Amino acid sequence: MRRGFLIAGVVALAAIVAVFVYMRLAMTPPAELDVSRSRATAGGLYNVAISPESEPIQQNALHGWTVTVTTRDGQPVSDAQISVDGGMPQHGHGLPTSPQITDNLGDGRYRLEGVRFNMSGWWVLRFSVTAPAGTDTVEFNLTL
Repeated sequence: MRRGFLIAGVVALAAIVAVFVYMRLAMTPPAELDVSRSRATAGGLYNVAISPESEPIQQNALHGWTVTVTTRDGQPVSDAQISVDGGMPQHGHGLPTSPQITDNLGDGRYRLEGVRFNMSGWWVLRFSVTAPAGTDTVEFNLTL
């Protein structure tokens, strides 16, 4: 009887180790991941750039970012409505907080507060921008 428990324990431990190793290998961000912090929106209406207030980006700390929105020809977009979403694509969960644009800094710059990344890995920040030219979206990849 003890031998059966011992074998079951060894099998269970081996399964746990195998799952852990698989998850570590599978959760490595894609090698070709574009981590640029400036890009055009999906529909080409705007150019958006993001910049953290401090580097390196700290895990498990609230921090702020500056989001800059310009037209295709580089003119600042004033009074845009910007919503933020995101998460970890490989883990299938969203952000641990609900970041919000809290201030219009002028010249197409907006203050984003409440960003927190609670673990290392591949994160995505998604922005929806609504301004006179229309609504468009953009995604940024981040790795911690």
